[in-house]
Amino acid sequence: MTAFVRFARVVRVVRGLAPALLAGLLSGLLLAAPASAQDPPPPEVAARQHLLIDLSSGRVLAEHEADAATEPAGATTLMTAYVALDATKAGRLAKDAAVAVSARARAERRPGVPLMYATGSVSADELLRGLAALGARDAAVALAEAVSGGVDAFVAQMNRQAPALGLVQTVYRNPTGDSAGGQTTTARDLARLATRLVADHGDALPLFAQRQLQHAGVRQDNPNLLLARDDSVDGLAVMAGDTSGHGLVATAVRDTPAGPRRLLVVLAGAASREAAAGEAQKLLNWGWQAWDAVRLYAAGQPVTTVPVWKGAQATVPLGARSALVVTVPRGDGARLRTTLTRTEPLVAPLVQGQEVGRIEVVTAGGSAVANVPLVVQQAVPLAGVLGRAWDAIRLWIR
Repeated sequence: MTAFVRFARVVRVVRGLAPALLAGLLSGLLLAAPASAQDPPPPEVAARQHLLIDLSSGRVLAEHEADAATEPAGATTLMTAYVALDATKAGRLAKDAAVAVSARARAERRPGVPLMYATGSVSADELLRGLAALGARDAAVALAEAVSGGVDAFVAQMNRQAPALGLVQTVYRNPTGDSAGGQTTTARDLARLATRLVADHGDALPLFAQRQLQHAGVRQDNPNLLLARDDSVDGLAVMAGDTSGHGLVATAVRDTPAGPRRLLVVLAGAASREAAAGEAQKLLNWGWQAWDAVRLYAAGQPVTTVPVWKGAQATVPLGARSALVVTVPRGDGARLRTTLTRTEPLVAPLVQGQEVGRIEVVTAGGSAVANVPLVVQQAVPLAGVLGRAWDAIRLWIR
């Protein structure tokens, strides 16, 4: 066997995971697993499009027409909020800054649209509350002008932000959700946007979860009916467009043995606001009841420890980049199998985070539920001259 072949040889380690090892994971690295014959059948949903994702693992649990074009309607304000929250985080807009409510913002006042009825100057934080809780269009315009100096400039910023967030079929024409020619999105793009909003601005979720908002002497209910029905729901937006029908984007989080578990549902094309809430609740209930989130490894927990050649230390721990959580049909967690594929031998220097293989997790039936990089968890510098020479001889003997 040549030295090249020896260096390229791959070691495969296959072992079943005992229930005691089923603990933690990162949603960003997990590959969404395709449906298999063993997956629980999703419920019938009376809506044109829907998508249900377990954000704890990144797995898509159910979808229908998720890439079909639809009108973003009220969900437009999720991008408006994202851009405005980015501005506050970057210090370009202070939350306590007084924002003038312009004539253009006040011109949004017409029957049938959500409003704050803001006048004069209002703090950016209060406008964000109105935008998040009500989808208030006057607040959307006021924030757009405060962040970008004008609505047109803000819309251009929204459209630059969209592809940066992975929204590949989304175009914005305004920050309010008003029907406009060419303004379009998909359920999958809305899910990507909601996922990034939760990840990048999770501290703002209480704004979206407000059941009521009082401003200018007017008390208004959050139009998201799920907030009053399910304590685990914490937002995010409702939709009622000329062509999209009724829908919503909602997340819900519950404590589980694997840690906090968050589901995301996107639904469009329902017959009414009540129907949209009912169908979304049906999907969420199925997600909680038919699926388990299983924590395999906590953040920083080694999956294996292996020898290192020509290094200042003899071994190195390997693992996932972060916690590893998978979502599987209820009851399947104890029967998962993990396969490690890595380069052998590992030769120093090794850098922390360096990818040296893959971690694949499969069900007892052979369905893949995760395939993530296997990385070095601790840097290994080169050994001294004598150590490197000795390992070179040992490698040659192998």
